[in-house]
Amino acid sequence: MDKKELAEFLRRRREMLRPADVGLVEGPRRRTRGLRREEVAQLAGMSTDYYARLEQRRAPQPSVQIATALARALCLTPDERDHLFALIGHNAPARLQPSEHVSPTLLRVLERLNDDTPALVLTDMAETLAMNPIATALLGDQTRHTGLARSGYYRWFTDPAERLYYAEEDRPRHSRMMAARLRAVLTAGSDVDRAARMVAELHEISPEFARVWELGEVARRYAECKTILHPDLGRIDIDAQVLFTENRAQTLVVLPARPGTDSQGKLELLSVIGHQAQVGLSG
Repeated sequence: MDKKELAEFLRRRREMLRPADVGLVEGPRRRTRGLRREEVAQLAGMSTDYYARLEQRRAPQPSVQIATALARALCLTPDERDHLFALIGHNAPARLQPSEHVSPTLLRVLERLNDDTPALVLTDMAETLAMNPIATALLGDQTRHTGLARSGYYRWFTDPAERLYYAEEDRPRHSRMMAARLRAVLTAGSDVDRAARMVAELHEISPEFARVWELGEVARRYAECKTILHPDLGRIDIDAQVLFTENRAQTLVVLPARPGTDSQGKLELLSVIGHQAQVGLSG
């Protein structure tokens, strides 16, 4: 049980909720940011003293039943609930198994996409297992990396070239998203030990990572809309759509542009470039 991280996680989530979020009435003289400790305790069916001791790092390990009640009281997402269980010291439900082989289902979808629609298959560690030709033309070959650099999480905080594809104003938001996704993998991913090693190394070499990690955000979300800065064609606006395998170990990310836009025209040009590159390699 990690008492320090558990206390901080509970406090942050409590402060993020408003009384109306959990069906409580907010009085006119309320000064507390978020919920009060006694309100969380009431919602979770426990004593205020016990909940207070959790935030003060003085409580014994909560049971599975109490962990479940806390997750419900704090309106945690499934990813946040799994993270809470891990901090308390209970096993989160096993949802993932690592695999270097592309899911046959995702591979069939990838092969049937239009030539002008970039798509790639990622593991939960953000390792690229497959890309169609236009995705390679758009983002470069992301399957060539080795070691920790196979992970997009790791490259984002260690390789300046990785950021050249994103507008400068979008990079802070992307950093938070990458850290939030890595935190989800850390407690309920396909290779928790490897994720922990990556987190430890990133803390050593990236002050920015250490800073956004302290926010404590947890999510498996992907940005729905993003702008890619292509080195030759410039700005390309795309809408990200994702398809998970049932166990969420792999994800197909599809990156279409809106029909009739300049970005769609640029993707059509990239599809020609990607096809020519593929022909050149096969020749």
